[in-house]
Amino acid sequence: MHVRTTTVAVLLAACGSSDNTNAKTKSSPSAAKSTASESTEEASPEPDEPYSFGTPMDWGNDAGSPTGTTTVLGYEQPISSVGSAAEETGEKGHVWGALEVKVSTDKGKLLVTNTDMTLAYKDGARVEASSSTWDDFPKPEFPIETQVRAGDCVRGKTVFPVPGYQRPVKVMYAPGGASQTIAEWTVPAKG
Repeated sequence: MHVRTTTVAVLLAACGSSDNTNAKTKSSPSAAKSTASESTEEASPEPDEPYSFGTPMDWGNDAGSPTGTTTVLGYEQPISSVGSAAEETGEKGHVWGALEVKVSTDKGKLLVTNTDMTLAYKDGARVEASSSTWDDFPKPEFPIETQVRAGDCVRGKTVFPVPGYQRPVKVMYAPGGASQTIAEWTVPAKG
């Protein structure tokens, strides 16, 4: 438990622990590095506007903290499995949905978990990752908990028990059990 508390403090420092959610920018990691070296390219943070899938969120702007990116790559619903989402939730009509995420660290090391992301719905409902792990869940699976060291990445899919009759509208990122969301991605309409 002590490790979890320390991790939350490190993650909050890496991702910005103030009420200001300007930790996210619409620039790529290379654009952020160019900006830091006094390039004329200008990053335009939009703190209230969610990212699109595939757009990385840069984090760790504080001196001495780890730096890197988190990117939501995709979302699929429904996912077939031998296990039942309806049985897990106790709600008829629930199915499995899978979110694919990639976390990369440029400097330092960071503990990441499959519970850093939450799905949000238009009606205000939020769904957390499943505590089940069935052998036929989509691969690669995002690790339950792993450390990402400088220059390394982790990518995988996390499965959620979701209402089958609606699709989430946002993915919310709150690393290490942070009490506030530091970034959001818009879930595209099923196409």
